[in-house]
Amino acid sequence: MPKVKTNSGAKKRFKLTGSGKIKRKHAFKSHILTKKTTKQKRNLTHATLVHKSDEANIKKLLNI
Repeated sequence: MPKVKTNSGAKKRFKLTGSGKIKRKHAFKSHILTKKTTKQKRNLTHATLVHKSDEANIKKLLNI
């Protein structure tokens, strides 16, 4: 039986925390930043956790 490959896109976008939760970055922080307020850009800087309902799908992509 062949090895199961990890999804390359998911591998680059998500990290696993020590407790097994999945960390992600916020969207809307890459371009067209002039029309966004400083507060909005600052709040998008911090990483957050993936929602519980999406965790199963992402773990499947990461082969966890």
